[in-house]
Amino acid sequence: MHRGAGQAFQLCRKMAIPGAKPQILVQYLVLRKDLSQAPFSWPAGALVAQACHAATAALHVHRDHPHTVAYLQELERMRKVVLEAPDEATLKELAETLQQKNINHILWLEQPENIATCIALRPYPKEEVTQYLKKFRLFK
Repeated sequence: MHRGAGQAFQLCRKMAIPGAKPQILVQYLVLRKDLSQAPFSWPAGALVAQACHAATAALHVHRDHPHTVAYLQELERMRKVVLEAPDEATLKELAETLQQKNINHILWLEQPENIATCIALRPYPKEEVTQYLKKFRLFK
């Protein structure tokens, strides 16, 4: 049995309490919009790859967290929300804010250039993190 599975089952039991609203776990990704525009003009596939790298890294690093374990137990019910940051400065500022608020995340740096491209949070209950993301006006 996976090391975090016991905690995940307890979390799922909380979610299954009759009359209780089920807890929705979401993995948020924030991708830089400016990378798709001149002077960068990265192709869509390269941007998708950055988001995939960040999402995979966040899931791996936080694989023992009960939310991640629960999120991965129902693959067909995974929820991801992809948001866009206008530029690298905004992405780095968001990463700093998330760190200060103890929100688990990965800031993906494309190598060898060391370019910040995407932030991926570990899975969180939706209501726990949206307030921090909304402050950066990432939602359209």
